[in-house]
Amino acid sequence: MALIHEIPITEIKGLSMGHAQDREAKTGVTVLLFDKDRGAVTGCDISGGGPASRETPLTSPVTADNPLNAIVLSGGSAYGLAASDGVMRCLEDHGIGFETGFAKVPLVCQSCIFDLGLGSATIRPDAKMGYEACLQALEHPVTAMGNVGAGTGATVGKLCGMERASKTGIGCYAMALGELQVAAVVVVNALGDIFDPANGTKIAGLMNEGRTAFGDSCEELWKLGCPQNLFTGNTTIGAVITNGQFNKAQMNKIASMTRNAYARCINPVGTMADGDSIYAASIGDVKADINVTGTLAAHVMERAIVKAVESAR
Repeated sequence: MALIHEIPITEIKGLSMGHAQDREAKTGVTVLLFDKDRGAVTGCDISGGGPASRETPLTSPVTADNPLNAIVLSGGSAYGLAASDGVMRCLEDHGIGFETGFAKVPLVCQSCIFDLGLGSATIRPDAKMGYEACLQALEHPVTAMGNVGAGTGATVGKLCGMERASKTGIGCYAMALGELQVAAVVVVNALGDIFDPANGTKIAGLMNEGRTAFGDSCEELWKLGCPQNLFTGNTTIGAVITNGQFNKAQMNKIASMTRNAYARCINPVGTMADGDSIYAASIGDVKADINVTGTLAAHVMERAIVKAVESAR
């Protein structure tokens, strides 16, 4: 373990991040931007039953092998997918995209959380907010966590309504193993409770009726039996980024291995009420083993989930 150590996410070359948010409406956008010339070879794992996403077929091994320019994480449920319009326009304005011979078309994937129940249900991330977040990633990259960007309206433990939920946000973490680097960015907005896998401690989730201690989402779910319309307001979305060199099929496998972090940190997880999704992006040339990288990616994602809770207010 001595070879494995934490690094600043800014050490991951070819990755930059930008946020934009509406603090009153409690929603926002985070853009993960890749090197304009190289892009990112990207896979995706969707384990939740209700994802809101855009252009995820670009991550399939059976589609054209064109690297992504950006991954967008946002609030707003499916309405928030409009944020990518602004991201694409910002990238086009800066000459970034796939050259078609007629125009450069930016390749952008996006996933959204449902945060309409915390602030305003009528104000969602839009093209203007997407443009702002992308411009920040281009010109003044940030590493802020907590109640910023897509984490602005993130909450967990919502089985019994928002009055018993816990506030969470967006978290980041990065580690290195020799030359291999892996970073994770995650927006924690789950139906279930959140645990620190390092010691098994519950750190966020369903509160009891007096909000004096944590309840238990699994026990509440079993007690309800057939809950009616209680599964709105969820989804944990994230991405792992590595300088390891892999193809799209391998990145899809690494994304699926990273899902183990969700299982170790969130319970229940991957329900029909969640749109749980993970992107995995390769942006480097370091020769690395897929098993080592996927295992490290899950570990880094665990720590990012904990950071998303610890940094939220």
